[in-house]
Amino acid sequence: MRQGFAHQAVLDMAPDDDSGAPGAAITTVLCGHWDHAPPCPVAPHHTSAERSGDEVRLRILFATEPHLEERVRQDIDRALARGELVGPDGRTSRWRLLGSRPVEPSEQETEHLARLTRA
Repeated sequence: MRQGFAHQAVLDMAPDDDSGAPGAAITTVLCGHWDHAPPCPVAPHHTSAERSGDEVRLRILFATEPHLEERVRQDIDRALARGELVGPDGRTSRWRLLGSRPVEPSEQETEHLARLTRA
């Protein structure tokens, strides 16, 4: 049975790079491509990004079976460690991973995680 998890990452990213690119990179690693038909094969997920200058904070919510949790977290880190993604417009966005770690879901994220576990 799927459970909901949260992960947080901090990136260094130039202001003119697409802050959505790291989320697309995560989806590409987890699902094969950022533009895929549902459902996500391993872990339904959602990535939000908050930018402050050159710093981008990512919050990744995902649902998976408990025995796959560590694999999904490693896949997230692998996607972010690549540090770049070529978008659909052909433009390359680049970043540097400053840190990544598991976090407890916030109270506000509980409903979203419940939806992901049912996906």
